[in-house]
Amino acid sequence: MNQTKYIFVTGGVTSSLGKGIIAASLAKLLQARGYRTTIQKFDPYINVDPGTLNPYEHGECFVTDDGAETDLDLGHYERFLNVPTSQANNVTTGRVYLSVIEKERRGEFLGKTVQVVPHITNEIKERMQLLGKSGDFDIVITEIGGTVGDIESLPYIESVRQLVWELGENNGIVIHLTLVPYLSAAGELKTKPTQHSVKTLMESGIKADILVCRTEYDLSEELRQKLALFCNVKREAVIQSIDAKTIYEVPNLMLEEGLDVVALKKLNLPEKSTPDLTQWNDFLNRLQNPKHTVNVGLIGKYVELQDSYKSILEAFIHAGAANETKVNVISIHSESINAKTAKESLKGLDGILVAPGFGERGIEGKIEAVRYARENNLPFFGICLGMQMAVIEYARTVLGYKDANSTEMNPDTTNPVIDLMEEQKTIIDKGGTMRLGSWKCDLKEGSLAKQIYGKSQIAERHRHRYEYNNKYATELQNAGLISSGINPDTGLVEIVELPNHPFFIGVQYHPEYKSTVANPQLIFVSFVAAMVKNKK
Repeated sequence: MNQTKYIFVTGGVTSSLGKGIIAASLAKLLQARGYRTTIQKFDPYINVDPGTLNPYEHGECFVTDDGAETDLDLGHYERFLNVPTSQANNVTTGRVYLSVIEKERRGEFLGKTVQVVPHITNEIKERMQLLGKSGDFDIVITEIGGTVGDIESLPYIESVRQLVWELGENNGIVIHLTLVPYLSAAGELKTKPTQHSVKTLMESGIKADILVCRTEYDLSEELRQKLALFCNVKREAVIQSIDAKTIYEVPNLMLEEGLDVVALKKLNLPEKSTPDLTQWNDFLNRLQNPKHTVNVGLIGKYVELQDSYKSILEAFIHAGAANETKVNVISIHSESINAKTAKESLKGLDGILVAPGFGERGIEGKIEAVRYARENNLPFFGICLGMQMAVIEYARTVLGYKDANSTEMNPDTTNPVIDLMEEQKTIIDKGGTMRLGSWKCDLKEGSLAKQIYGKSQIAERHRHRYEYNNKYATELQNAGLISSGINPDTGLVEIVELPNHPFFIGVQYHPEYKSTVANPQLIFVSFVAAMVKNKK
């Protein structure tokens, strides 16, 4: 292929219809046909990135190898395609405007009046084509965040209109995802919201090439013909996206509907071979036919919104399938746990995962959960803040430092076993200033970590400011809490573990970010296996 082809995915009627899953499913099918495919997300909010957003606002912040704090949809892209994303795969309105304003300040517009059209739209179009011009991809799928008709999305919609026109026929197409709601009072599906959504899109100068309809019930042939007629698309381009038990069924559903075939036809590309989904379907088969069941307690402080821990939940799905085990994740708010309630709150669990997070709220509950897992020989896994809580608990209970803490929670503690990195102490801006992205870690011979990974050095993604304080390393190790993973460049501790325990490991990084269907994250796989073994 000489020219990269572009697919734009827009949404209508309502948010949260699953544009990211449809984009990832289509990309999976195209990839399985032999096309080099990537996906990018353009978000209409003015934050420069999701790094400063509360998890309740936008779900988790996903981190890439190159240290970009991005939208959680990029996690779906990686989990489906098994290809790493980067800074270029996620762009926000804030980043676009910041770039244009910086160019204006440098005088790059030669005195011109800077306007949304053409300056903002040109910046958007340039970023939309960045991955396509790299020469690494045959097809670039671009998901436009928000819903058609939103004021915030207008510059993106206009940029798509211009770009489809500039690319020429068969080089850029638009997929519009809408809702076909079921009205129980009338006992029927209604197409009017979709018609209005397509009309709104056409008012912006964009004709949808493919219509993907989210629905709870099958669309009849009559309804499909009606949608085709009134929305100005071909009958074959009306695609049903019915509710699925798991997002991992969606590629197969889209294959049955012929979404990939229609898209390739519109782009004037050959179908090549039938998509090879052997490995994918093997995963699905193991996921849907488990031989074991375990209950894991996810101890966090954002548990009211499941998207706050999206990558962790998906990593458990991957690891569960690898172990032919159904993993029931039981979310437990850390503020509900204390020394008196721990036994009642944590009973019936086969393992405990203490989740990442920031700030003082709910910390004591997390520490109590670590103590409970350690003292009751319950498999334990701590991620980022969860690892730090394990260090604090050990210093308090085993070393006897009753005020041991992180300076994030208590700046005045006399035993800061977790402390701020020296280079972080002068930082004022919050966004994009943590230890971010992929960092190396050397694994100690004979350790559980080395056994899990099966190699001496790994690279995992980070997102944190505070670190294990090496001043306490010797003391903690002598008392039994082993430092089994060390960053070779900084000497900072990345992994702690307890040898004489069914499974007790804490990691400073976020292993969940790299878990995919094709490559389940190894610590999660081992943690689930330990829970199954310990339960017998």
